[in-house]
Amino acid sequence: MELMQLLEGSPWTVVALAGVFGLLVGSFLNVVILRLPVMMEREWQQQCAEYLDTTSAAGKNAGKKTGKDAEKEERFDLITPRSRCPGCRHQIRAIENIPILSWLALRGRCSSCGKAISARYPAIEAATALLSMAIAWHFGATVETLAALVLTFALIALSVIDYDHQLLPDNITLPFLWLGLLLNQFGLFTDGFSAVIGAVAGYLTLWSIYWLFRLLTGKEGMGYGDFKLLAMLGAWLGWQLLLPVVLISSVLGAALGLTLIIVRGRDRQLPIPFGPYLAAAGWVALMWGSGIVEGYLDLAGW
Repeated sequence: MELMQLLEGSPWTVVALAGVFGLLVGSFLNVVILRLPVMMEREWQQQCAEYLDTTSAAGKNAGKKTGKDAEKEERFDLITPRSRCPGCRHQIRAIENIPILSWLALRGRCSSCGKAISARYPAIEAATALLSMAIAWHFGATVETLAALVLTFALIALSVIDYDHQLLPDNITLPFLWLGLLLNQFGLFTDGFSAVIGAVAGYLTLWSIYWLFRLLTGKEGMGYGDFKLLAMLGAWLGWQLLLPVVLISSVLGAALGLTLIIVRGRDRQLPIPFGPYLAAAGWVALMWGSGIVEGYLDLAGW
């Protein structure tokens, strides 16, 4: 209680702590973004092989290694193995894994082979820190800040994974959908009823658009992951903010899509992942959704 009172009296301390925490989590999000799709692909391959029984008996026996050697060869998750340089396999030391600072000190190159390290890693760390600080400034030293931070981290991971692989993992969307429903039973961001209706309406909205577009064009306009992501946002924000989320994400998607086609000559037939726009619109609604709705109602004279 004394700590909360101290933090409430020092908003900049809360913002600074959120920024540092965001940097650390951003470093972990880089691991999630890189490894989770690989983990899922390996799991799918294993399931397909088991279902189709495509491996020979000898292959199965060879694949079923036991002991420490098998664990070292086969284990691949968010913790193991430790991060390595993709070029020379140099194991990243703790001192080389400090968010942003290590990348700057190494001048964006591996300390062993000199291979360039993508600037996206520090960019994600910086973006996570900045969004975390914005949330802390907006909500203050409250439980809402902690919950909003967790949601923001999930949205960042989902956005980049969808951008890279056109994939929105159920491993993230479904647990966070249930978490939003649970938190809102205590009225954290909306009431429990609005959260339940938001989840249902979020899924059915994009599901309906998907099937209407498919019936009219014979093509798939989006994936089922988008349905689940909007359902997740509905569970966190309530059904009242679904329309602003859909409108904002549609405008962002259309604007950026046209820009890529006109400026960079992007092929119009190439699909554009919709998840990052939904995530961005959801974050905006989390921060200022009530004000957006109230402003619209005022303009409409309602």
